[in-house]
Amino acid sequence: MNRYHINPEITQAETLPASFYRDQATFDLIREKVFYQSWQWLGDENLVQLPKHTHPFVLMDGFLTEPMVLTKDEKGDIHCLSNVCTHRGNLVSQNPGSQRKLVCMYHGRKFGLDGKFESMPEFKEAKDFPRACEDLHRFETAQWGPMLFAQLGGEVDFRQVIEEMNQYVGFLPLDEFVFNAVQSKDYLVNAHWALYCDNYLEGFHIPFVHSDLNEALDYGSYETVLHDYFNVQVGYSEGAEDIFDLPKDHIHAGKRVAAYYFWVFPNMMFNFYPWGLSVNVVRPISLNQTKVSFLSYIYDESKLHKGAGALLDKVEREDEFVVEGVHKGLQSKYYQSGRFSPSREQGVHQFHQMLAKYLS
Repeated sequence: MNRYHINPEITQAETLPASFYRDQATFDLIREKVFYQSWQWLGDENLVQLPKHTHPFVLMDGFLTEPMVLTKDEKGDIHCLSNVCTHRGNLVSQNPGSQRKLVCMYHGRKFGLDGKFESMPEFKEAKDFPRACEDLHRFETAQWGPMLFAQLGGEVDFRQVIEEMNQYVGFLPLDEFVFNAVQSKDYLVNAHWALYCDNYLEGFHIPFVHSDLNEALDYGSYETVLHDYFNVQVGYSEGAEDIFDLPKDHIHAGKRVAAYYFWVFPNMMFNFYPWGLSVNVVRPISLNQTKVSFLSYIYDESKLHKGAGALLDKVEREDEFVVEGVHKGLQSKYYQSGRFSPSREQGVHQFHQMLAKYLS
């Protein structure tokens, strides 16, 4: 895997080679080295609306296949736990709903809603029992507005990431953003998951691929700002309509910002518009297929379908077309790698650097 190296100087760097997107062994290693060492989207707090409620789920079924369960205890604290019993590996929680305790239906092992082991029948004669490992594994969690995240591994402080993103959008009342199922949708893309991220991470293609979006944005002032674990693309408008009403002390005060596009390593996007937020979660299925979930949280419905945040389905279809075209092109024996535009592809360069680092 050491063959993946990206020059830190973008003016000299080459992209990841075509073999990266074709190699099954690399795809499998990404599961362990990247996704199991990162923060992942769980959903929002409405999955466990009331105390003593649970919500079992599988994180990225078919790729990570990690059984997990969200719980809200009597104090109202939310926990993300492994849904695998520490006795014989059965699923502990089978269905969402109200539960005072987590009880495995196989042999009766009981846990608190915080994952702590409480009791187990027929274990009186077991020596050195219970041990700390009898508790359900607890994943560190973070919350941003109604959105929930869990750390599968690694050492990233996600609260610091949220704090830095709030420098841009902290003025918005995220707790008032409401999930809208009608405006949300899943897309199946016949391409490698990282190609979808590559495309998202640059506005270079906007004038060539997205005619409607290009009319809503001032391409000349479009910029990408890099942070340690994420980056943000700032889309400005040429006009005074369909832009954020920024506070006077905001870092972009006085500027006509139409959209903030956040990418968080490795596979989460948060697109803020005056009407609200579109969350995009990229989920690998196979080397050649990816599911992308668009999740809409509306704040001001009167601004929906306007400006940079309009026609999201059309923009997505246009992106799918070019991403799938690149995926087909990378099967060629005659393409090895490309170069980065120093002025337009800083985000892609950062992404490729991080992938190479995690795989090394």
